[in-house]
Amino acid sequence: MESVKELIKTYGLQEDIEYVIIPMPDKDGKQRRCFILKRDFIRVVYPDGQYIDYPLADVIEALVRFPDLLLSEALSLTYKERGIDPQQLKVSSESLDKNSR
Repeated sequence: MESVKELIKTYGLQEDIEYVIIPMPDKDGKQRRCFILKRDFIRVVYPDGQYIDYPLADVIEALVRFPDLLLSEALSLTYKERGIDPQQLKVSSESLDKNSR
């Protein structure tokens, strides 16, 4: 969580006990806020049922850098810039449908 504290300080974000609060510009120029639970990983589930657990620090960075994109797209761009394939982060190659049975 030290890297998260560093990102909060670097980007001037807010936090409380449970959330990292990211100010995001709205299409109308108004401010809105995105609340991200303080967990080690944030799970993104894709339409095909596959999922990837992303580190919280990567989620925060992606949202700050690409606030107008979907989280999955912002994460994809962030990892592409780093030369990392997000599929390498997969915890399980099975879909949620198979796990829920």
